[in-house]
Amino acid sequence: MTTYFYQATNQRGKLIEGDVEAEDYPTAIRRVRSFNYLPIKVTEGKPHRSLSFDLKLPGAGFKKKISQKELMTCTQQLATLIDSGFTLDKGLTVLVQVTEKPFTREILSEVQKRVHEGSSFGDALAEHPNIFSKLYINMIRAGEAGGMLPSVLNRLAEFMENSEEMKANIRSAMIYPAILTLVGGSAVALLITVVIPKFSTLFDDMGQALPLPTKIMLGISSALTNYWWAILIALTAFVIGFSLYLKNEHGRLRWDSLVLKLPLFGALTTKIEVSRFSRTMSTLLGSGIPILQALMIVQAILTNRAIAAAMDPLHRGLKEGEGLSKPVQQTGIFPPMAMHMITVGEESGNLEEMLVKVANTYDKEVERSIKQLVSLIEPVMILLMALIIGFIVISMLLAIFSINEIAF
Repeated sequence: MTTYFYQATNQRGKLIEGDVEAEDYPTAIRRVRSFNYLPIKVTEGKPHRSLSFDLKLPGAGFKKKISQKELMTCTQQLATLIDSGFTLDKGLTVLVQVTEKPFTREILSEVQKRVHEGSSFGDALAEHPNIFSKLYINMIRAGEAGGMLPSVLNRLAEFMENSEEMKANIRSAMIYPAILTLVGGSAVALLITVVIPKFSTLFDDMGQALPLPTKIMLGISSALTNYWWAILIALTAFVIGFSLYLKNEHGRLRWDSLVLKLPLFGALTTKIEVSRFSRTMSTLLGSGIPILQALMIVQAILTNRAIAAAMDPLHRGLKEGEGLSKPVQQTGIFPPMAMHMITVGEESGNLEEMLVKVANTYDKEVERSIKQLVSLIEPVMILLMALIIGFIVISMLLAIFSINEIAF
């Protein structure tokens, strides 16, 4: 038997906390419900509570954000409360009580206060644009207008869960290449900055003309050892300049266009954006948002601005009554299979369902492409590190062998 800690509300809406013994998580949920409680949060083991001091330091709250995972959890909990008959005001009050992180609790408290004063939920969320995205706010507004807020909250939670799963797959796939880069880069840096300078002193004492590879290696080592600060300044200036370039709309568009032309990375970027487009459009349309408004929201959240700009024909086509399938073909972005599935969905009247299938299909394509990319990156990185270290070793050996030519 395992101990589960629960937070729940009774029939009067009072927050209840306690522990139950159960064999597994579903059994724990049933045990809590058998007490005539509505479970809000059930976790294995007892909660780890620590004393916290709410110090108001200068700049402490600068650009704070709620993580996507935490926002997803709050959305699911609020959907459960409203589905169970709680009013939005009461549901937000309970949500504030069960939220552990101070900043999240502060934001939810402000939203609850605005709703209690008579503001709509969507307008209350819109006062925090750095926390809640345009997608989130517009879906909430559509849910309020159509009287289907619980359904929209569930859709939002599912959408965020799928997005987080995709990001987690990408992060996990890149762990090994990142470790390989770190270890290999550290080994090369150690050789160049620690080992080679010692050989340099030895060769200087010999006074012998050195082979060209050795001179190149010693020059690189000397530059990194003596002028590391200048290199660091140059790299910092480059990073800042490149960041400013990407913040410029024209610069970002040119860079994103270049990314799409890169081997492997271009196709992967396209698949990711097609999946994001399809899932977001499906979620918005299913929440009752008009297709033109949904398209504007989707266009704003696409990461690649070149693909976002390619969506302009969709606006014109929809305004002219051409539907979605024909303008999609004019963008030149969507792969043939995606265009075919969207066309079939529109002609059969199941566009929303078909967009979900497109998103699921390309999520799997993205996962497969990432695995292929990682499987290609690994040997390339190993070969590159071997060539660099090999060049270092050979340049040193050539110099050592040349010592035999010195006349004593």
